[in-house]
Amino acid sequence: MPAFSQTHETTIAAPPATVHALIDDFRAWVRWSPWEGLDPDLRRTYDGAGVGSTYAWAGNKQAGEGRMTLTSLTPEQVVVDLEFLKPFKATNVVTFDLTPVGDATRVAWTMSGRRNLLFAVLGRLFFDKAIAKDFEKGLASLKAAAEQG
Repeated sequence: MPAFSQTHETTIAAPPATVHALIDDFRAWVRWSPWEGLDPDLRRTYDGAGVGSTYAWAGNKQAGEGRMTLTSLTPEQVVVDLEFLKPFKATNVVTFDLTPVGDATRVAWTMSGRRNLLFAVLGRLFFDKAIAKDFEKGLASLKAAAEQG
């Protein structure tokens, strides 16, 4: 199965700890996630805090269904295992790298994983472009949320 990886970056005028707090707590994702609003009736389930905490969602066709688990936390990085259940099954790793840049923070958001041959072709044609738009939207929202304090 072919591997894929996609990274998008932005610089946020806020300290790393402020940005980190918006990423390492799944409950805070409602403030910036690009997928918020896809389903006004989205069902969310949160469990725990820190490494091992989870966030599960189930919604309409656009929102789908899945689960995220926080697997690693350092001041410079947040790593999440991402499992999509619907509309298709996939398992990916999402990494947020936070780098201080003066008084600001450089954020690199990466999603990586493996795709079967069909999804590898479809990924290059459709999914990668959609993911890019979602990540750019999410980073802009994360920036706005962190800079508002």
